[in-house]
Amino acid sequence: MQEILEAIVQGVVQGATEFLPVSSSGHLSLAQHFMGVQNTSLLFNVMLHIGTLAAVVLVYRRLILRLLLALVSLVRDVFTGRFKWSAMDPDRNLLVMLILGLVPLFLLFLPVPGTGMRVKDYADLWGTDSTILVEGVALLATSVLLLAAHLKSRAMTAAAANRAHGGSQQAGRRRFTAADALTVGVVQCVAAVFPGLSRSGSTLSAGLLRGINRQTALDYSFVLGIPAIVAAAGLELLDAVKAQEAVQVAPLLVGMVVSAVVGFFAIKLLRWMVSSNKLIPFVVYTAVLGAAVIVVAVIEQNTGVNLVTGVPLW
Repeated sequence: MQEILEAIVQGVVQGATEFLPVSSSGHLSLAQHFMGVQNTSLLFNVMLHIGTLAAVVLVYRRLILRLLLALVSLVRDVFTGRFKWSAMDPDRNLLVMLILGLVPLFLLFLPVPGTGMRVKDYADLWGTDSTILVEGVALLATSVLLLAAHLKSRAMTAAAANRAHGGSQQAGRRRFTAADALTVGVVQCVAAVFPGLSRSGSTLSAGLLRGINRQTALDYSFVLGIPAIVAAAGLELLDAVKAQEAVQVAPLLVGMVVSAVVGFFAIKLLRWMVSSNKLIPFVVYTAVLGAAVIVVAVIEQNTGVNLVTGVPLW
């Protein structure tokens, strides 16, 4: 029963925070820290990722289908010499910009000189160590990014209203450029390293700060996250196979289903909040949580004990 309860809690945390701009990696790290969960099953993490993947695919199934059709026609035109960058329709433009946005992820596999580690290894290091200080600082950084994006979006909306003389006019660009895509891709890469720095919040903020329309920036952020989720699940699955972990089927299935259901409603909630420019609750939440986590981390460092479980940190 204990394993099922932990699976439900972690499924809720993963499903909600994978898409809401509050950091899934940061919240999972905090949940595991305060629940005293050590050495979380890699296979369990894979199933959580599969659950959230199912949620985003379900919500964006029509857009994903259009992008797959655009991919087929793009490949055909490239090989027949009919491809023209300047003549791309919206779906093909989005597809090409998504591909460009994924390129910076290869930076995660670069070796860090003198450490014997790759860039991506720091995410595992900071997410599983005994301190939660990195998570607290990263949550504060998420709050700052979201606030900057909110202010930029509000300014764009006001400017659009002035141009329309009180009427309705779409604020921000609806098409990404190569510079936009690479900027968002680099931001996603940075967010992947720091637990507490929200991937969805960072990429959404980067799009808004580049002058992209709110809904366009959000849709791009979600779809861009699909390959990242698949890659994370694939890497963890390989590690799980190598480790030859014992399998507990019930917690795996419960965690996957819970993360999928919660993730589905989290996407719907965020789409509504972004469309109505209501990012401030996330700004406040990540700021308050980040500050509280930093305070707790400092206390734990001084006492050497987990404040919730009472277990020594070292």
